[in-house]
Amino acid sequence: MHTDDRIWMTPRARENLEAELACLLAVPTRAEADRSDQIVDAWLARKERIRQIHELLSKADTAVSPPDDGIAEPGMVLTVRYEDSGDAETFLLGTRGISDTELEVYTVNSPLGSALLGAKAGERRSYALPNGGIQHVTVLSAKPFGAHLLADAESRELAKR
Repeated sequence: MHTDDRIWMTPRARENLEAELACLLAVPTRAEADRSDQIVDAWLARKERIRQIHELLSKADTAVSPPDDGIAEPGMVLTVRYEDSGDAETFLLGTRGISDTELEVYTVNSPLGSALLGAKAGERRSYALPNGGIQHVTVLSAKPFGAHLLADAESRELAKR
């Protein structure tokens, strides 16, 4: 189930954001304070990043695994096939920059992510490309991030043997 104000992220990503926020809220060092020519710009950038992190954390949903219902929603690892090339891609439907995975991440606000939101395996969806064309994509699978992590760990363990 998707709600527009919740942002899915892994527990580790939440911890990383909390650590970053703690650093940003710490009193600036003497060296930082001495660079008066850049202090206003740095202060404004710091203030904006603090605001962004507060917003992300206030909307954070850190469930490792959304329901294993096969529906494309934040926290699901999707495998899709692009109709024009036949290429398949596996990625996390989540929030860019706050997941701790090597997978490519697409947000629900991206053209691909918004087109796939709510889709099940076998469903074909379309979205507009920047050049004005239309891309057709078919969902091959939708698995919870936690299940993907377990399967990935198991395959690495088997590869070691």
